Amino acid sequence: MAGRCGYDKDEPFKVTLHPDRLQDPLKWKKPRTVLVSFMGDLFHEDVPDKYIIDCLSIMAEAWQHTFIILTKRPARMKDIIAHETVANDVWLQTSRGVNAEPSPWLLPNIWLGVTAENQARADERIPILLQIPAAKRFVSIEPMLGPVDLSNLKYDGDVLDALVGEYLSTDGSEAYVPWNKLDWVICGSESGPRKRPAQTEWICDLKDKCVATAVPFYLKQMEVDGKLVKMPELDGRIWREMPCE
Repeated sequence: MAGRCGYDKDEPFKVTLHPDRLQDPLKWKKPRTVLVSFMGDLFHEDVPDKYIIDCLSIMAEAWQHTFIILTKRPARMKDIIAHETVANDVWLQTSRGVNAEPSPWLLPNIWLGVTAENQARADERIPILLQIPAAKRFVSIEPMLGPVDLSNLKYDGDVLDALVGEYLSTDGSEAYVPWNKLDWVICGSESGPRKRPAQTEWICDLKDKCVATAVPFYLKQMEVDGKLVKMPELDGRIWREMPCE
């Protein structure tokens, strides 16, 4: 039996699909920013490929909205979104269809992101994200469980600076730019009764490096004097920056 919020009360972490809700964005006339399955993961292994294509087709049809997709599974995201047939698969299900002109891909109204709660997850997930075609790419460091240096990601034995897009070979050869950089960084402390604190120094260092490279920084929450504060001030201001659309 499903609960009021659409999940199984006996298995609250079971993946639940809502095909009856997919058409909702087509009914919204005023442009919106839509957080796609932020309490779940569109690229979870239990979500069928066809369902993901259906979701992307609605996003293609509802071009006036911006869709923000966050995942812990960038490898599957890459497998689907970077697949050579995905554009046609998506556009075939829209009113536009597929014509003689190349189908535009990726859609300009889709932003893709990964979670990275610590340096290990950042090293693992962000380099994959940066290889996926996207209008905007972002990372959500929430909850922040350790220091994260986005300018010093370990990838394939070398170093990737995701804030400027430079890939630095450890053999001392010249830097080059193989991928796009991050367009947005979100950060926040953990919440809940057993929350693990994020040190202010970690957050400040992340913010300073974003400012130095002109990458928008968004601080959702942090502990101030032992209390969790939403949209807190840090260094004299509230940080709610977002990329330009």
